[in-house]
Amino acid sequence: MNGVFDLAGTDGVGPVVVPDDEPVFRAEWEKAVFPMFAMCFRAGFFGVDQFRHGIEQIDPAVYLKSPYYEHWVHTVEHFGEKLGKLDMAELDRRTEYYLANPDAPLPAHEDDPELLAFVEAVVPAGAPAGRPSDKVARFSVGDVVRVDRSSPKGHTRRARYVRGAVGEVVLHHGPMIYPDTAGNGLGENPEHVYTVRFSNAELWGEEHAEPNGAVYFDVWDPYLELVTPAAGSAAAAPATPGGTPA
Repeated sequence: MNGVFDLAGTDGVGPVVVPDDEPVFRAEWEKAVFPMFAMCFRAGFFGVDQFRHGIEQIDPAVYLKSPYYEHWVHTVEHFGEKLGKLDMAELDRRTEYYLANPDAPLPAHEDDPELLAFVEAVVPAGAPAGRPSDKVARFSVGDVVRVDRSSPKGHTRRARYVRGAVGEVVLHHGPMIYPDTAGNGLGENPEHVYTVRFSNAELWGEEHAEPNGAVYFDVWDPYLELVTPAAGSAAAAPATPGGTPA
């Protein structure tokens, strides 16, 4: 996905200004939005990748001009309406009421200990993405690989700046939820994940790269193609007359 929603961002839309003393929350309403992700995640509104793809539904101009937690609100509303869990007309009526009556009490409800425990666990640590799979990893540590150049539609974690780049596999993490299907509502479909080391020169060009630097990027198996196998790997073994590795 090209544009403002690309994993690595995009240029040409002005500087990113970070205040020296920026507070964690800029407004009181942001404090209420923060736990919404974990609560809605548990309620089945979305998974992590669907949540990100929900943000990608925002008009790019609105996205660039709106605060961070407003993006979260948009995603909750998007999936809440899509799943029939939120009535947007009712939400608008309640919003108008509390804007006109800011001191009115909020609806009473009892605490849910299980929900509170879930939020307290997920917010600091995140939800595990590892999944069992019988798929065989196509790459090994030491393999030299290239990232597919294509720009798929919908949600992806294939950042534009690594597309077409050649790097070396340095870690294999095992199978994890595949964002390109999970984010687009097509199921988890676990795929193997690797950390790939890209030299700065490979990514930015010799003229612009800091010398001896590198970027380590986690890449899902379907994003990659083999360039040179690691010495001693199955892919590097000489082929038998039957066409399979010896």
